[in-house]
Amino acid sequence: MTLFTTEHLAFFAGLMGNIISFLVFLAPVPTFYTIYKKKSSDGFQSLPYIVAFFSASLLLYYAFLKKNAYMLISINAIGCVIELVYLTIFLIFASREARMFTVKLILASNVGALGLIILITVVFVKTNAMRVTIVGWTCAIINLAVFAAPLSIMKQVITTRSVEFMPFSLSFFLTLCATAWFFYGLFVKDLYVAVPNVMGFILGIVQMTLYMIYKNAKPDSIKMKSFEKDEEKAIDQKQAHPAANVELRIIAPN
Repeated sequence: MTLFTTEHLAFFAGLMGNIISFLVFLAPVPTFYTIYKKKSSDGFQSLPYIVAFFSASLLLYYAFLKKNAYMLISINAIGCVIELVYLTIFLIFASREARMFTVKLILASNVGALGLIILITVVFVKTNAMRVTIVGWTCAIINLAVFAAPLSIMKQVITTRSVEFMPFSLSFFLTLCATAWFFYGLFVKDLYVAVPNVMGFILGIVQMTLYMIYKNAKPDSIKMKSFEKDEEKAIDQKQAHPAANVELRIIAPN
């Protein structure tokens, strides 16, 4: 008699995935507390939260199609609510131009793109198994793109020899998150969940390795100054066109 069945292991992995993902979803709370205190979202970007909202919404639709995917339903339903709260706070304190830009992006992603996916799979796809395959591959591709987003930060760390923009704690929790969801996907035989998180785990390990290599390294002052000038230039451009300059730092789990 085995002590733990596959169902037990899947439940444990899914539970850990829910807990860690919930903590990752809460990571921006200090940012939005700052926005609330300042009564202004100037200098902050809405794009990461729009992407997180879209990703959670799409995974929620996938989980409903999958049936009995309660672990995916729970965390992505919570994620949708949290991201909506973040976006609401952002919109309340945003400038008119930034507010209009954010609303357009939300409509394009969660109404346009998500609505189109739902329409196509419901109207034109005849079997639920095929719907699961189509939406599952869509989720996997989007999640792979999400996991690839930190590559620019990793390049910056190598170039400048500075880990200022890559905190170890976030890399550590995102790696744990990817590990938990990989094993969940493995135990429930869901490749659309497991495969993208292999990439997430690998990139997380690479990020933590880079942090250990460069945490005590002397930053390349010339390249850091060049980077700072680029940052100043970007800020100037953002002040001239606040809604046109966006920064993608993904926080969405799975």
